[in-house]
Formats: sequence, structure tokens, C-alpha cells
Amino acid sequence: MAGTAAAGGRPPRVSMQEHMAIDVSPGPIRPIRLISHYFPHFYPLTEPTLHPPDQRPAAASTIRSAPQPQPDPEPERDSDDSTALATLEFTLLFDADNSALHCTAHRAKGLKPLASGSVDTYVKANLLPGNSKASQLRTRTIRGTRVPVWEETLTYHGFTRQDAACKTLRLCVCEDPWLRRRRRAPPLGELQVPLRKLVPNRARSFNIYLEKRRLAKRPKSLDTARGMSLYEEEVETEVAWEEHGRVLLSLCYSSQRGGLLVGVLRCVHLAPMDANGYSDPFVRLFLHPNAGKKSKFKTSVRRKTLNPEFNEEFFYSGPREELAQKTLLVSVWDYDLGTADDFIGGVQLGSHASGERLRHWLECLGHSDHRLELWHPLDSKPVQLSN
Repeated sequence: MAGTAAAGGRPPRVSMQEHMAIDVSPGPIRPIRLISHYFPHFYPLTEPTLHPPDQRPAAASTIRSAPQPQPDPEPERDSDDSTALATLEFTLLFDADNSALHCTAHRAKGLKPLASGSVDTYVKANLLPGNSKASQLRTRTIRGTRVPVWEETLTYHGFTRQDAACKTLRLCVCEDPWLRRRRRAPPLGELQVPLRKLVPNRARSFNIYLEKRRLAKRPKSLDTARGMSLYEEEVETEVAWEEHGRVLLSLCYSSQRGGLLVGVLRCVHLAPMDANGYSDPFVRLFLHPNAGKKSKFKTSVRRKTLNPEFNEEFFYSGPREELAQKTLLVSVWDYDLGTADDFIGGVQLGSHASGERLRHWLECLGHSDHRLELWHPLDSKPVQLSN
């Protein structure tokens, strides 16, 4: 029967025990070859070892049986998908006496340029939350190196203790778009530093890894804001419009001239009112009730800026007792040619004010010939006064 089955061409049946006994192992597992094995290596300090032709099979079998030590691979670097991109060295100093924040950008290490291969970089800083366009500062561009050294200080004026408690400084290392076809490019990396731990009048140095920017959807409430169509680069959720800017005023009662000297020094972080993302600001002063012909003044116009510097002074004559009962209205406007000027923000000083505004007014009139400078946040609506 067995011979008949074999002659009939049928394959012999193999039992399960016989099947499991068959050695189907392909041999010892070999390490996966690296791509570098396919390229020649040159070792000038070592002599190559030649094997006789008759000993090659034996040597090959020996190599197969015993595992070979593999060369240590190159240290793994950050891939394009990793979070950490490079390091940025910088120093922060909160000058509480002058209400200023100083950020000194020192150097960056390990930058990875984009596909363009550009190595022309600069550092851009923003204070959040707030008007990102108004608080944007940047260093000069360092060209032709992946280890740029800036050693440049960026200063935020009007930075108070309240700002240090709630604000965050964002630093971005960006490509210079000078040779790029696109107007804007994503930054090479960024970082955010909460400012609440800064000690006033004490510098603190940092060396922090940069990370990729995490973009979020633009809030719908900002889509209708004037001039916001140019803010494709600033679409973070931290952008908030609770501030319309600040103004630095100096008050001094001059005993020699017999009147009040009001200095309009500068404004910071003003809201953009024009389609180009900036404003053409100027400041108006009005002493209420009317103290004569010279109760209204205004500064010159500063073109295309959100951080104007005026340094202009105006004089209101009158005894100290009369001035103590009056109100000084300071308003910031955007100049528009041929149309009505746009109101940006204002502040009211006088006996009817409160907080720092009242203290500034009383201390000025209480101390003759003593100049007192103070930052005041601007209100979003003009003050309505009765006649």
C-alpha cells in the first residue's frame, strides 16, 4: 500500500511530532547592518589583516558563530521632530527704581536653520499678556553663523511690580527674511519666562533650551479689531486687549513761576489704530474747569509707532490751592489726515481721581519744586466731565 501511494504521486504524510522535530532555524540572529557598513572605511594607523584563501570559510564560520562587537554609534542628536532645538543665553534685570525691564541677549548655540539654509538670525521679545505688536522688540541681525553672539540689551519702559507678578517674557530666535521669498517665516525656536520670580534690581542669567512654537486658533473677538489682519505671526491665545497702553507723566509745582509744570515724556504699548498695525500718536492736555486761554495743549505727532517718546513740557499758571480743586485730563490720540482723530486712551488726574493718580496729584502740589514722574495706564473710554 505504501508503495502504491508513493507511486500514485501523493506526498507522504508527516506526523505532528515529526514536523516539530524538523530544524527550520535559519541560523544565529545577526545584528542589523548599519548604513555606514556599505561605505569604505580608512584607518591609516592600522594595517589590514589578510587571510589566506584556504582559511576564509573557516574564518567566516567562526564569525557567524561568535557575535562581533559593533562600533559605538554617533551620539544621537535632536531630530527635526524633537522639542528642544537649541539653547539661548540671556540676562534679565528688573530695574524697579526706573520702572524698566532689561533683557540682554548674549548668544545662541546649536541652531538648526530651516530648509533655506539661512544662518542670519535675530532675537525678538514680547511681553504677554498684552498687545504683542506694541511690546515687540528685536536685536540686530547676526549673519553667517550658527552660533550668533548679539550682546544687545532690549529695554521695556513702564514695567512695574504689578507687571512682574502677572506677565511672561517670550523670546524667539528668528531668521532674517531679507533673502527669503516669504515675508514671514516661523521662528527657529522660542521660550517663555515667567517674570514673577525676578528679584528687583538684581540681574539673573539664563541658559534655556528653545522649543517649537505652539500655535493656537485666533480668538474670534480679535478678528474684527482694526489693523489685526496683519498679525498672522501673532496668533497665540495669550494676546489680550485689556491694556490700551501707558503714559509717563511728570508733575512739578514751580514756586518761582507760580504754576504747574506738566511733562509728557513717553507712551508704551499703545493700541494700533491704523491698517499698517501702528498708530500716529499725539497727546492732548486739558485742565478742567477752564483756567483761561491756555487750558488746552497738545504734543507733536510721532509717526508710525506704538511706543512714542515726546519729552515735551507744558505750564499751567495758578496758585496751588486753586490747582488742587481742578482736574487734569490727559488723552492719547491717533492722528488721521482728512478724517477725525482716533481715541486711543486717557487718564484723569486730580482730586476726583483715586489710587496712584490721586497720590501723584497730591504729592506734586504738596512739595514745591519737586518733579515727580509716574506711569499711568490708559483707560479705554474718554472721561465725561460736567461743566
